[in-house]
Amino acid sequence: MVRSFRDALSRTLLQIAEEDQTVIVLTPDLARAVRIQDFSAKYGSQFVSGGISEANLVGVAAGLASVGMMPIIVGFSMFVAEKPFEQIRNIIAYPDFNVKIIATHGGICVGKDGATHQAIEDLAIMRILPQMRVFAACDVSQTESLIQTICSSTGPSFLRLGRDEAQDIYENDGCITNVGGADVLRDGSDVAIVAIGTMVGNALQAAEELEKEGVDAAVINAYSLKPLNESLLLSYFDRCGCVVTAEDHLVAGGLGGAICELSAKKRVIPVECVGVMDRFGESGNQAELYEKYALTPQAIVAASRKVMGRKHECE
Repeated sequence: MVRSFRDALSRTLLQIAEEDQTVIVLTPDLARAVRIQDFSAKYGSQFVSGGISEANLVGVAAGLASVGMMPIIVGFSMFVAEKPFEQIRNIIAYPDFNVKIIATHGGICVGKDGATHQAIEDLAIMRILPQMRVFAACDVSQTESLIQTICSSTGPSFLRLGRDEAQDIYENDGCITNVGGADVLRDGSDVAIVAIGTMVGNALQAAEELEKEGVDAAVINAYSLKPLNESLLLSYFDRCGCVVTAEDHLVAGGLGGAICELSAKKRVIPVECVGVMDRFGESGNQAELYEKYALTPQAIVAASRKVMGRKHECE
């Protein structure tokens, strides 16, 4: 089933606010675009629309956190993660305030809005901040679970969502998440495909194609980018001997960067990265852009063949 990230966001925020009166949802004049009008209508006293003034909105959130409230900033990733970066760094991450940033419209899946709205650097930018925890959801069930997870933990967190719809990965809304977690969605021993966000579905499709070639591919959803589940990942590094990463994000600094850093420090194995390669996005629908930027199951299959070839050369 295909369901909407933004609809899941709205439902979950309503549930959390019903249980916790310290929750304050803030948005830079994007309530309709991120589909949280129902929240503003029901919990007007727990809602702030800050206008198109994102840096100021971050300041308001920091102030609320300083007096014991739990602010949740919601908006397009380009405008709530990248535009006010200096304020996030200095008045949220540095003082370790309990502010949550939930960013919709992450990656080139934003589509026709084009390069100016496609946040392909957001995971990297948030990951480099000390004390900031970084997550990305692959479907509706994981969206709901991760919102609950970040709101039940203390400290600054960043959650990235896609623009709108995603195929269900977890059946019967059975997703359970935790800080530093990762899920093995498919076991395997020939190659480990580590994916995040909207690329998890493509990774599973790639594993099915590889199975037809006799390749036993593991698929890991690394939804907690920071902190990484290093112990799980290292166990699959040892088991498979090679890794492919898959993300709708620049390879530099994102999941690909994180996995390469882990490999360089603790296991020297071949790694191939599927993601956006040192370029900006452009306008087009998601399917067209994923094809042009090689974010498809076929690209993951090709990377898997390549990395397995490198592994055999090293044996």
